[in-house]
Amino acid sequence: MWAKNVLFVGLVAAGLIALGAALFPPAAPPRVRGFQPAARQEPSFHDAVAEVDAAFRQGWTDQSLQAAPKASDLAIARRLSLALTGTIPSLQEIRQFEAQESGQRLDWWLAGLLQDRRYADYFAERFARTYVGTEDGPFIIYRRRRFVSWLSDQFFANRPYDEIVRELIADEGLWTDKPATNFVTVTIQPDNKKGPDAERLAGRVARAFLGVRLDCAQCHNHPYATWKQLDFQGLAAFFGQAHQGFTGIYDGGGEYQMENRKTGGKERVEPHVPFLPELLPEQGSRRQRLAAWITDARNPYFARATVNRVWALLCGKPLVEPVDDVLVNGEVPRPLELLAVDFATHHFDLQRLIRLIAATQAFQLDSAADFEITDLHERQWAAFPITRMRPEQVVGALLQAGDLQTINGDSHIFTKAGRYFRERDFVQRYGDTGEDEFTSRGGTIPQRLLLMNGDIVKDKTKEDVMNAATRIGWLAPDDRSAVEISYLAVLTRRPTPEEAAHFEARVAGSKGNARSQHLEDLCWALLNSSEFSWNH
Repeated sequence: MWAKNVLFVGLVAAGLIALGAALFPPAAPPRVRGFQPAARQEPSFHDAVAEVDAAFRQGWTDQSLQAAPKASDLAIARRLSLALTGTIPSLQEIRQFEAQESGQRLDWWLAGLLQDRRYADYFAERFARTYVGTEDGPFIIYRRRRFVSWLSDQFFANRPYDEIVRELIADEGLWTDKPATNFVTVTIQPDNKKGPDAERLAGRVARAFLGVRLDCAQCHNHPYATWKQLDFQGLAAFFGQAHQGFTGIYDGGGEYQMENRKTGGKERVEPHVPFLPELLPEQGSRRQRLAAWITDARNPYFARATVNRVWALLCGKPLVEPVDDVLVNGEVPRPLELLAVDFATHHFDLQRLIRLIAATQAFQLDSAADFEITDLHERQWAAFPITRMRPEQVVGALLQAGDLQTINGDSHIFTKAGRYFRERDFVQRYGDTGEDEFTSRGGTIPQRLLLMNGDIVKDKTKEDVMNAATRIGWLAPDDRSAVEISYLAVLTRRPTPEEAAHFEARVAGSKGNARSQHLEDLCWALLNSSEFSWNH
């Protein structure tokens, strides 16, 4: 009998130790491969950041604007986590982050995020929406999940971005063995025998890779730009020899033709580019030539379009709006031009671009100040813009806030599976933003009700041994610690003195279930605060 009692006591002790480890994880941070604190001081990197910062400061001076102060390290870490992984830092990660030397925390944090599979997966989905949209596409000949998985592999390996784009435009083969070809097969309509849709591909290429809405000239000459309808048709003609067969996508014979509205007949259109024709190579298939022209380091539109989109992913809004219509004939903002030149000069290194943006003063500014922040401050990037989180970010943050340990690729298979299905269901109910992810939208009543009364919030705040609120109630040594830990887990910050005093008074003197209930109510209130659902 005594053996059973000893076993029982041992199991209880082990459980308490495990819970304690979750609430108070070891301060020693996990090793980040290849992290070198001095890397940011590399001359070309340092000079590039200085140039971009100077360009922004000149804009503030020209507009007589005072910039907001620098945000806290935790606020910047939250921005980076939301932008790169679609979720907030866990309490476990916050403890490890704060264990770093203060001058190295953000560099260490960003280096770890870029080595995290969550970054590659999240960025792959964001870019896939630009490339192929959000629809399932034609059955059998299109595999969106395979496409996104392939993109994730490319981002995780930090493959040069120009190589990825060339493969998307010009690759041949089956959509299963050659996932990049899904960029082409998504345009195929199974009910006809035309093969890939050259006009849809031309429009997608122009917007995604050049930042130009050339498809506005699909039916008539553009009223404000220099390009004409024939320019759009000339771009579409590069896809006129792309075909679908038993071996997948291949390049063969044939010509692209457009209908003459006056005669009703078909007219052959020769492939040509809308600008910089001297960069178009003469050798290769039509798609290979187009891919080489688009990704040429001397083609500024490719680098500008990419920088504008990556900036939008990190900051919630692009430098030039809309994100897929960067100025062609107008003046390009100086910071965008500087970042684009650096991106092209350094072989289209996507991770370097991310590190560069994250190091700029504009990215690290606070969204609040002791003076009034106006729309002009945000337009000129004199304060970090407050933007509503995307649905994937909201549900990712909800799930992470309800767990003190990090939910990532190392989590239990049941945890990862549960997150996948819960995220999918939540996004469907909350409302998917689709391809147009950077259009400002106000919150809706159903969205607020989903946060207030939805299953995820209810499940993550109720008394449960797996939930953060319950663990905090059991193991926090005092009321002050309990309130502070709740704020860190949900809002990635500590409470103000006024907030701490208010909630400590609510918790004071309570024990057992009553104390747990108070902390569950606190977490519910924080999850439903406006601050939680916004990037700032």
